[in-house]
Amino acid sequence: MARSKWKNPVKERLKRGESVFGIVITVNNVEVAVQAAGMGFDFLWLEMEHTPLALETVRNIVLATRGLPAVPFARPPVNELWTAKCVLDAGVLGVIFPFTSTGALARQAAAACRYPPIGLRGSGADLAAFRWPAPEGYYDFADENVVVVAIVENLAGLSNVEEIAATPGIDVIFIGTSDLSFALGLRGKQNHPKLNAAVAKIAAAAKRHGKALGRPALSIAEVKAFQKQGFQFFFLGSDIDFLRNGIMQILAPLGKARRPVLSGGL
Repeated sequence: MARSKWKNPVKERLKRGESVFGIVITVNNVEVAVQAAGMGFDFLWLEMEHTPLALETVRNIVLATRGLPAVPFARPPVNELWTAKCVLDAGVLGVIFPFTSTGALARQAAAACRYPPIGLRGSGADLAAFRWPAPEGYYDFADENVVVVAIVENLAGLSNVEEIAATPGIDVIFIGTSDLSFALGLRGKQNHPKLNAAVAKIAAAAKRHGKALGRPALSIAEVKAFQKQGFQFFFLGSDIDFLRNGIMQILAPLGKARRPVLSGGL
């Protein structure tokens, strides 16, 4: 990586108005992440909020995917300075902040990903610099290339979305449609008028403030429909989703498809 003007391709594509696509990595297996990183995805979403994925695994994936096309991002379990610092110093080049429900949390997210005087990230990035050995120095490189994603996924975030979207340093407003559906009393239902109205409100705020828009898209039809609405940043499913889908394509025509067997209880 002796390229002095290398730019994070995810960030560059978003600036050009293009779409980017990721896979959510949920299993503690470096091989799975490496295989996915070379198959055409733009980024890996290393999921630490809802899975047992730990910092050591994140670091191993960051190292193992060096030189592969997909850029490693991580979603830490909470929006805090120290959780962002941990994954950034492990070498991810994007942080996805869950439940960014206020302007203060949005500003904290942006500050966590940049060094003083423009941010609050603590120095000590030897491991990250090893992964991204930029000739101009890691600190300037990171300030320019780390992607900051704020997830709006509850009623507080919906109410405060204008202030969240107006925050300098936020690159993507990602709509957590499942949690937002639960917050609206819909128990996860999608394509409901209440949810659609909330999504439209968030999308309008993001567009007003020049932020890229993101949301899950689990089919080609969804991708195309959401692109028409101005969305650019997508995850297309998890490693487990793709495993299940691939298995079903083979077993269903053979009459062998079945639910996983659970031992005990249900």
